Amino acid sequence: MLYFSKLRVFSVLIFTLIISYFALSNFLKFDDDYFSKNIKLGLDLQGGSYLLLEIDNKPVITQKLQSKLLELKKFFKEKKLILRNFSVDQNSIIFESNNKNVNEIKTILDDDESEINPYFQQYKTHQFDFIVDNNFFKLTLSNYGLVLLKNSSLDQAIEIVRRRVDEIGTNEPNILKRGNDRILVELPGLDDPGRIKSLLGKTANLTFQFITQNSEESFGTEKLMFEDESEEAIVSKRIILSGDNLVDAKPTMDTQTNETVVTFNLDRVGAKKFGKATSTGVGKRLAIILDGKIISAPSVREPIVGGSGQISGNFTFQSATDLALLLRSGALPAPLSIIEERTVGPDLGQDSIDSGILSLIIGFVLVVLFMIYKYRIFGVIANLALISNLFLLVGILTLFEATLTLPGIAGIILTVGMAVDANVLIFERIKEEVKNEKNYIIAFDSGYTKSRTTILDANITTLIAAFILFFMGSGPIKGFSITLGIGILTTLFSVYFIARLFTAFFVLKNKNKDKLI
Repeated sequence: MLYFSKLRVFSVLIFTLIISYFALSNFLKFDDDYFSKNIKLGLDLQGGSYLLLEIDNKPVITQKLQSKLLELKKFFKEKKLILRNFSVDQNSIIFESNNKNVNEIKTILDDDESEINPYFQQYKTHQFDFIVDNNFFKLTLSNYGLVLLKNSSLDQAIEIVRRRVDEIGTNEPNILKRGNDRILVELPGLDDPGRIKSLLGKTANLTFQFITQNSEESFGTEKLMFEDESEEAIVSKRIILSGDNLVDAKPTMDTQTNETVVTFNLDRVGAKKFGKATSTGVGKRLAIILDGKIISAPSVREPIVGGSGQISGNFTFQSATDLALLLRSGALPAPLSIIEERTVGPDLGQDSIDSGILSLIIGFVLVVLFMIYKYRIFGVIANLALISNLFLLVGILTLFEATLTLPGIAGIILTVGMAVDANVLIFERIKEEVKNEKNYIIAFDSGYTKSRTTILDANITTLIAAFILFFMGSGPIKGFSITLGIGILTTLFSVYFIARLFTAFFVLKNKNKDKLI
């Protein structure tokens, strides 16, 4: 019946007021820290930079194969099986065995519970596929082994990219996985992407290696260029220390030379290695190498045993800050390249906001006028429910601190039309009930009850579509689906609680009139 208990009226009122308070917090300033939430503006509204990065997994695959090669040598040595001529060729490991050991090695590699060729128990496929030609074995990463390796590399790269972006202090960055080798980086409010591009494009693989006295390359050495390309040096391939042992790095000013330097601190293992290397290498030049180029090569005057040191290299304060940031965030597992870049200016974003708000106002006004013209006082009730619906929608988006994009505004506009659609169905059904039922209370109650199935069916099918868009779509499509989905739920609430409450009050008060609708 058209009856609302006092508890129900009170609950609807309190819920609507609380959510409306959140909605108003986007337009008014409140001192209440608990309710200080706002809807965030997306890249297309706020302006900023959009970068699509692609990870080059070739070094990761090569490194994995090389480590697996060492693992195979050790494993078969423990099994007392003689193998020889190990090599890594493109994406495969090749080795040779004695003729009498071929079947035993095949059994080990093909065993469902193989230690050296795992994954079968979990994924029903081995880590490596292999083929045998006489006594030659060729191991290649299986499709699933390749996918797991790429996913692990991508997850690690995303975490390091997030650290670097967070260190810069950008406002609400959006960093997402795209496929198994791409990363989407959205930086709202950042209109000069030059610095972030430079930081994300560096692998930041730091090593410490001694410079030799040789004038030509030989076994165990390599020729590297200084970063400023002023000279070359022959460097030992033996890595004294890597960036993995760094605990902290920060830019400081050297008071003796009045130059900007980067100071670093090492963990316990790194400090021990560094102290031992500098103790035996007094008088030698220690090359500090970043991504294959020598940053600086100071001479070791005395052992460095304190677990800390500094990197100099004619840095500006900005370049020293960036280097320290790269060292703190860690090295990327593989190089990243920027394959797509877009920059949205704040003026263009403001134009989008203005256009979206204008279209919302025009649509809202037209809907309000049509409902009043068509249904008179009940049109006013429908419009009040529509206004409360907008407050509820914006309030819930604010509560979850959602990011509003241009498609999200389209979702809000669509919600306006869908919200009155439910009231139109109800009022038209009520008109039919009034023709057969003289008691207005029963007629109105029947109108709400008998139209419920149609309204629920229409909204549930739309909600299913919104779910599919959310799980299958990309960023902007997800924004539209979230707004649409929440709009459907707030529409049902405003129709069956708020509009019905106002309708009940009006009908009960005017039940003796000749014509209500």
